[in-house]
Amino acid sequence: MVVHEWEPFNAEPPRTGLAGLLRTPLDTFYSRNHGPIPDLDPAAWRLTVDGLVERPMDLSLEQLRDRFPEEEVTATLQCAGNRRAGLMAVRDIPGEAPWGSGATSTATFGGIRLADVLAAAGLRAQATHIAFDGADVSPLPDPPQHFGGSVTVGKAQRPEVLLAWTMNGRPLPRVHGAPLRVVVPGWIGARSVKWLTRVTARTTPSDNYFQATAYRILPAGTDPHRAGPGAGISLGPIALNCDILSPDDGARLPAGPTAVSGYALAGDGRTVTRVDVSADGGRSWAEAVLDPPRGPGLWQLWRSVLHLAPGGTGITARAWDSTAALMPASPADLWNPKGYANNSWPTVHVTVESQDAGPS
Repeated sequence: MVVHEWEPFNAEPPRTGLAGLLRTPLDTFYSRNHGPIPDLDPAAWRLTVDGLVERPMDLSLEQLRDRFPEEEVTATLQCAGNRRAGLMAVRDIPGEAPWGSGATSTATFGGIRLADVLAAAGLRAQATHIAFDGADVSPLPDPPQHFGGSVTVGKAQRPEVLLAWTMNGRPLPRVHGAPLRVVVPGWIGARSVKWLTRVTARTTPSDNYFQATAYRILPAGTDPHRAGPGAGISLGPIALNCDILSPDDGARLPAGPTAVSGYALAGDGRTVTRVDVSADGGRSWAEAVLDPPRGPGLWQLWRSVLHLAPGGTGITARAWDSTAALMPASPADLWNPKGYANNSWPTVHVTVESQDAGPS
């Protein structure tokens, strides 16, 4: 793992650690945190469901297991800062971790549908947002506060949104939110709140710092330290994105046929319909073989073979989605003061050596 910070713990796998895998192993799944990782006693833990509901609830983990049918969802979670390093190459972003290509991972989560819990609580018609509170406390707000966020009622009632206690068939690890976390496929990872303690039905989005202030795209000239709640654009559904996972950036390769592979992700309510790959800076493109969509909010793997001549080469990819949208070409057009949502065309630079090249 590439560790950006030890406290709070923030780490991602190298891009090749994700290559060719539909599911990411637990010890390779990226970890994004905003404060110390809490150590909760599952036996004492409770989930509070309140706000605009007819029947507020306070439930133990055992009661959740007994009362609601268990479901599984395979989903890709992606940090809003994924590929931030590409924006930092355009212009520095002080105080933010230089996330590379690995702040995205896929797992099979098991638990119960949030929609079932809201129905049991008697969700009122005037509720438009569902807010989540975690047990982790971040020092970033002043004063410090628990991490939280919200999604729309429409998204919260989708069958793929879970309250999860397993991950890849094993108990949810502490670092990934045990004993219970939210899984919101197709939305930025910040909305899949870990160490969940409260679900609240509201008429407005959460006023938590990480919903109202932190995870927002600000205009390029804005000082993020002076931007208050509501500034900029709130992040929710993931933007169309793709990346090259193999070969690695900086790899030395023999001339001739070269396998290139990666993932593409369309975000909420959309699928990827095409991925193109170029080895000449985008002057010509070859259509890659793309896996069909397997479920909402789940990445699609793609692969291609390029014939590379000796010399330095940049391999570039781009994706199209089911709305006919194309990823933007340049990270310079996307730069923002917090370095969020870089979905520009990814490029890896490789050195191609002739077959008869001797040791250097």
